[in-house]
Amino acid sequence: MDVKSNIVVTGGAGFIGSHLVDFLLAQGAKITVVDDLSVGSQDNIQIGNPSLSFILCDIRSDAAMKIYADAELVFHLAVKNVRASLPRPKENFDINATATLEILEAMRAGARGKFVYFSSSEVYGNAITTTFAESTVPHPTTIYAAGKLAGEHISHAFQRTYGMDTRVIRPFNHYGTRSHFGGDSGELIPKFILRALVGKDLIIHGSGEQTRDFSYVGDTPYWFSKIANESSLIGETINIGSGIETSVLDVAKLVLKLTNSNSKIVYGENRPGDVNRLHASTEKLKGYFADFALPTNLEAGIKETINFFSGINVEDALLEERENTWKV
Repeated sequence: MDVKSNIVVTGGAGFIGSHLVDFLLAQGAKITVVDDLSVGSQDNIQIGNPSLSFILCDIRSDAAMKIYADAELVFHLAVKNVRASLPRPKENFDINATATLEILEAMRAGARGKFVYFSSSEVYGNAITTTFAESTVPHPTTIYAAGKLAGEHISHAFQRTYGMDTRVIRPFNHYGTRSHFGGDSGELIPKFILRALVGKDLIIHGSGEQTRDFSYVGDTPYWFSKIANESSLIGETINIGSGIETSVLDVAKLVLKLTNSNSKIVYGENRPGDVNRLHASTEKLKGYFADFALPTNLEAGIKETINFFSGINVEDALLEERENTWKV
């Protein structure tokens, strides 16, 4: 594997970013993490590792721009999530779209390294297809999704206009160790697990029939790196997902089974702009990497996630949880 010596990961102290950082460090890379810790945590990264530099700053700061200008490769994962976009749309768009433009402009004026933009399956919105391929016309339902789609177009425009090496990854729903449970960052699976462990109701927003395509976070960094280093993917957009569609209700039932919990499933109001289904087509990815696979199935991955959350103070963690994550 072609491992660069000067890799920057924005949002590298967050959930997915920290797992990517761990993988790259294990490959012998030198990593600079740029993160303001608004969502991430220093506990997620190997602060004492001599191959890791951690820069605590806004990804749009002058200090950060100098780092991007010198980078050989930037993985851009820093993001404001979909739930945060509902009460604060402008802030969300500024981070997810405008900051992407600023990072690329800094890189264009500097060493012109590779740029890997992490978009989101949310850009597909309620597209009228059974499976979402990269060629599916997006129909964003939230400002978050619109901002991520704008970031994609900005990334591709820098490749087409300035000849820069950019590529876009559309990850589907990740879960696993270090996943977010508190505030507006709280994700479905860790929230279900925490509640199940202490016998609290599992709250499904909407009917529970909405589906998602789940990837265990330990499986994907290898493929992120492969995509970053595949020369034929310059200027391309590519999905990362399991290709398996699972309803939110079925996830809740699986968590109850694996935690042996007596918690009840209850239903709350639907999240504004929620999408009905997410189901990844991985055919394009398999066209480049015939051996593509995400080996951890949902049950095994949820077991690992339960083990992780069983090792923390669950009652304290639930103090950070918000039932309606999109409300201020």
